[in-house]
Amino acid sequence: MTEQAYSRVVETARDYYNSEDADNFYFHVWGGEDIHIGLYREDDESIADASRRTVRRMAELLGALDPGQRVLDLGAGYGGSMRYLAREFGCHCVALNLSEVENERDRRKNAEQGLDELIEVVDGDFTNLPYEPGSFDVVWSQDAMLHSGDRTRVCAEAARVLRPGGRFIFTDPMQCDDADPARLQPIYDRIHLDSLGSPGFYRETLGELGLEELAWEDHGDQLQRHYARVKRELEANEDELRRRGVSDDYIRKMKAGLQHWVDGGRRGDLAWGIFLFQKPE
Repeated sequence: MTEQAYSRVVETARDYYNSEDADNFYFHVWGGEDIHIGLYREDDESIADASRRTVRRMAELLGALDPGQRVLDLGAGYGGSMRYLAREFGCHCVALNLSEVENERDRRKNAEQGLDELIEVVDGDFTNLPYEPGSFDVVWSQDAMLHSGDRTRVCAEAARVLRPGGRFIFTDPMQCDDADPARLQPIYDRIHLDSLGSPGFYRETLGELGLEELAWEDHGDQLQRHYARVKRELEANEDELRRRGVSDDYIRKMKAGLQHWVDGGRRGDLAWGIFLFQKPE
């Protein structure tokens, strides 16, 4: 991808997540603290509860963090994951995210919860990290890398800023390694890109960067379960969203987009789970 095309991808994502429509939808429907895929025990479980369970499971895979350790979240959204880690372990966290609107909500929540001294919120792009090599003990990301026009570069940046022995833990909505791209075109159109990552892509790319795979937890069934749950919540709250100023066009497109994810998951074209990699000592 050329730098010009790459810049358009970044600006498209920033404009979308800075919009009043998107901010109201993600904050009031998706859960506010954690805007990523959840681990559900029941189909009608609270989105917020299931999404927080994902955070707790990722933290369990990492093991206890020390107060002196540094964690970088790539595509942090409203920053709920970093508040969880800072509160539980006292570690120092950086929540990097390209949406200034989301970042302002993140900063307010950090201050409200007395965590702003442990969490720095950075307006930034995860393909060009403003940090020296070896700056972090953990790089963390949840369902954000799919929006990048250059996922190889995101992986390279994550590996670069990890210290030797540091770990990279992430989730990402992916296409299965053998998926037919033609069936996924509606999803590509929705995210304004021509592909998704895949388990094989991440294994190959991170392996070439010298990282060792420590764990892969396959939770592919949760992807369609989550998007179906979000769609039902959206439908139940349409009137409230309209009162908040969310446009009918946004609601219509979001319902259609969520259904495409549900359909892809049910067909077996999509993958999702928790990856954990480590940089050699």
